Amino acid sequence: MVETALVDWSRLQFALTAGYHWIFVPLTLGLAVIMAVMETIYVVKGDEFWKRAAKFWMKLFAINFAVGIATGIILEFQFGTNFSNYSWFVGDIFGAPLAIEGIFAFFMEATFFAVMFFGWQKVGKRFHLASTWFVALGAAISAVWILVANSWMQHPVGMEFNPDTVRHEMVDFSALVLNPVAISKFFHSWFSGWMTGAIFVIGVSCWYLLKKREQKFALSSIRIAAIVGIIGTLGVMFTGDSSAVHVSKYQPMKLAAAEGLENGGERAPFSIVPGIEIPGMLSVLATHDIDGYVPGINNILDGYTTPDGQTHLSAEQKMERGKIAIEAFSNYRELKDSNPEEAAIARKTLEENIEYFGYGYINSRNELVPPVPLVYWAFRVMVGLGSALLLLMFIVLWAERKKRLESMTWLQKAAILAIPMVYLAGQAGWIVAEVGRQPWVIEGLLPVKSAVSSVSVGAVQTTFFIFVAIFTLFLAIELRILFKAIKEGPKTEVE
Repeated sequence: MVETALVDWSRLQFALTAGYHWIFVPLTLGLAVIMAVMETIYVVKGDEFWKRAAKFWMKLFAINFAVGIATGIILEFQFGTNFSNYSWFVGDIFGAPLAIEGIFAFFMEATFFAVMFFGWQKVGKRFHLASTWFVALGAAISAVWILVANSWMQHPVGMEFNPDTVRHEMVDFSALVLNPVAISKFFHSWFSGWMTGAIFVIGVSCWYLLKKREQKFALSSIRIAAIVGIIGTLGVMFTGDSSAVHVSKYQPMKLAAAEGLENGGERAPFSIVPGIEIPGMLSVLATHDIDGYVPGINNILDGYTTPDGQTHLSAEQKMERGKIAIEAFSNYRELKDSNPEEAAIARKTLEENIEYFGYGYINSRNELVPPVPLVYWAFRVMVGLGSALLLLMFIVLWAERKKRLESMTWLQKAAILAIPMVYLAGQAGWIVAEVGRQPWVIEGLLPVKSAVSSVSVGAVQTTFFIFVAIFTLFLAIELRILFKAIKEGPKTEVE
């Protein structure tokens, strides 16, 4: 049996690298759109002011982009170093979208980035504008393939288990790409990037207003960023609604944990905070029907039947069928050469129970419940901060249009403080998505404890603290360079 400490440290190390990487990704997605919009205005109007604005935000984009690449490379390597069993078991499926992302999207991004950043005096305005939009498109396409891979872990589709190779193999690439979870997750993450980029631009611009500097530049940037951010946040809310339906359908335990719902049923209430509930709202969010049935944690563990007659096994029944699948797999491997007839029977038994294969490695029903308090509060942090930031952007845009923002120092300070808040909201969202599906690395298919590499706990601990030092250094360097660039401000062509 794998040591609990090894599993915990492997999870912690991956959470560290993923969390650091996500500091840089949403800003890349959001700033790319904002700077492309500004350059489009420059090309359409021919006003050098907008070129100057676009170049400034492009400089900050470049700083963030460079550090994000470094953290992303380290993150992907961990699948081979810390989760080698996972990589072997599903590498044929999980590796495909990551390979496409690396070969196609990243190289497109990098190629046009060079033209965008260094080509102002070397290519025509329209070609340069196209390069900027291709960088934004490349960033989005990179996110598509990474989130296709992640969504497959949330809702595995398009594959079959091959007992001869002991691997899950892809049989339907279109099912992988068109996974409904992947579509919702991409747009949810992409639009959250718009919100992050917008809050960043608004906050930095408000710093200029506080310092009585670059006021025209700051107000113009705020106007563009607030519009992009409002659209993005509304997009986050819309895609969050579809995500709730998918989670209810494919990951009911995650939804129950996010709501702290012990016993579900029809007209399930939505918990704002403990003790304050909206009757029937969770059923509306999860099923788009106020009378919809939503199972709670105990229902899922004990087994339940929905009002339309669908029966769901209890935890113990799933674990038993999982053990049957594992035993049948072992028998098939042992008999396939010596006794083909018995091997065929074992394979049929395996195929009948393969849906519960992962449950065979679960020892207790308690393992199937994620850390409820963490998931519950992370969800409320995400929703609460997202709602507050949307309100802030509406107020900022209104104040800018009414020409009052320059004198509203409290609002300027609130916008600056919003920058860390938007990052906190994004991190909380990923806590819900990833911690909420524990103990699974692949939902219902492979538990984390069966996916880790056979390495020592000490090795993982050592690399964990090395990564802490490296990533903290990366972040400190990026912040120092960003602060220096912001302090210098946008430059004229002569400068």
